[in-house]
Amino acid sequence: MPRSQKSMTEQDMVCRLFGVALESITDGPGIRFAIFAQGCPHFCHGCHNPESHDFRGGYEYDADELIRKILSDPLLDGVTFSGGEPFMQAEEFAYIARAVRSSKRNIICYSGYTWEELLEQADTRPGWHEMISLTDILIDGRYDNNQKSMDLRFRGSRNQRAIDVQKSLKTGEITLFDL
Repeated sequence: MPRSQKSMTEQDMVCRLFGVALESITDGPGIRFAIFAQGCPHFCHGCHNPESHDFRGGYEYDADELIRKILSDPLLDGVTFSGGEPFMQAEEFAYIARAVRSSKRNIICYSGYTWEELLEQADTRPGWHEMISLTDILIDGRYDNNQKSMDLRFRGSRNQRAIDVQKSLKTGEITLFDL
């Protein structure tokens, strides 16, 4: 039976990817395994990964195989989800994040959605609550070419925030993370 007609179980969790970077130092602090989702609804002008926008592009990759690669690398500080838009595959990425967090590594997620948009839509979007709860740092907001800055660490435009997700969830107020 074709994969699209099967009921998805965690044993056959598959992600649609634009690519991966095995040991990145540009996608967050420390050494990171960066996973770039395929598919993005934002179409930000000046996006550094415009080829990741098409939801039919990229390639399928087994989530358990990604987890094996991540957990087998002792140099990794954590995993970065980027894109494309990781929240378009929130269930798949949350599955990976659970395994990563259990290994004491951290999760950074880039999203074109703002923190407020993510929380507002989480009740109606499968996997969004879990994805948010497993994230340590969220880089939120659409890339804005008019606010482009080369002076920001791990962000492309001044409107994007680095949010300490765990503290923000605990206090109910946005707490910025000092990158």
